[in-house]
Amino acid sequence: MIIRVEAPDDPRLAPYRALKDNEIARGFDGFIVEGSIALERLIAAGRFPLASVFLSERAAERLEALLALVDLAIPVYVAPQDAMDDVAGYHLHRGVLALAQRSTSLTAGELLAAHTGATLTALVLVGLSNHDNVGACFRNAAALGADLVLLDETSCDPLYRKAIRVSSGAVLSLPFAHGGTGAELLTLLETSGVTCWAMTPAASETLAGLPPPLRLAILLGPEGPGLPQDLMQRCQRVSIPMSGGMDSLNVATAGAIALANVLAKRLVR
Repeated sequence: MIIRVEAPDDPRLAPYRALKDNEIARGFDGFIVEGSIALERLIAAGRFPLASVFLSERAAERLEALLALVDLAIPVYVAPQDAMDDVAGYHLHRGVLALAQRSTSLTAGELLAAHTGATLTALVLVGLSNHDNVGACFRNAAALGADLVLLDETSCDPLYRKAIRVSSGAVLSLPFAHGGTGAELLTLLETSGVTCWAMTPAASETLAGLPPPLRLAILLGPEGPGLPQDLMQRCQRVSIPMSGGMDSLNVATAGAIALANVLAKRLVR
């Protein structure tokens, strides 16, 4: 339902004035999506209930076909660009915001149970606190054949607005579970018959020389400290050879290389 809004202090726009993610979570148990690509993924996936949409006049015209897919009961607020900027507190050149509700998430155990006995590629993030890296990991995972992403409790919220934007909306469609310790996630993977590769520059085994098992989890830790030693001791440690005097890669880049290698080898089987 299209609703024209002129005044930036319109009370119906209150969630969009509190664009800090922690305030949105406290007040609504929801999250903000920014940009047309992320909005399209949100609508197409249907995983998280859409509460409202907030668009500039130009964006509303551009997204007419997409808006036709939105339930008529959901308000679509349309405002002049300057009013939208006043609400958000900065210039939104994309002119696209949406408010979605967090749905009941599956646990890591439930996600793995849904893939019992099947070929599996999982990306596991341990201790990743940078939203750009988490978003990039999700984008890579979606593009390179991962079935799901598991994040330990110390990793940042993948539904943070910046993580969603960097992921190009992949967070909204790729199954994930967020919670538990790295050790607990590893135990779940082991009991589910999943081989675990810990990506580390210090490993003697190289990625290129390893055939991927049918059920595989690729573990990534934060840049600098990397994965905890106690976790790596329980995994097969794998490295990516480097040159040019570099001793490490950005975590999302390392994950992309590992996933691309696995995907390519599986496609030629």
